[in-house]
Amino acid sequence: MSDFNDLVSKYIAAWNQTDGPGRRDLIAEIWSSDGRYIDPLADVAGHEQIDATIAAVQVQFPGLRFRLAGPVDAHHDQARFTWELAPAGAEALVVGFDVARRDEDGRLALVLGFLDKVPAG
Repeated sequence: MSDFNDLVSKYIAAWNQTDGPGRRDLIAEIWSSDGRYIDPLADVAGHEQIDATIAAVQVQFPGLRFRLAGPVDAHHDQARFTWELAPAGAEALVVGFDVARRDEDGRLALVLGFLDKVPAG
């Protein structure tokens, strides 16, 4: 996983994968076993907790899809990128910005998420 563009593409795909076994396979491929995900609403570590967090977001926002909203900016073992959560072909309801760090094997070790736009209410 030397290419951050590929890694981020698979990261976004994991957030969109509604098939539990398929999502867990993607998580195992791209995350280190003790990888940590932190955003304003979650602080989890390990494949099981990351999977549960993604599944909970899918329940909260049924039918919406994540998409990359610009280029991946990376150097060394870290990257930043903006993403959107939206219905297909529509304006984003949620916009966020993530910073990711890879481990020595090229898997995600840490993702720090920030929410720039969230639905009112």
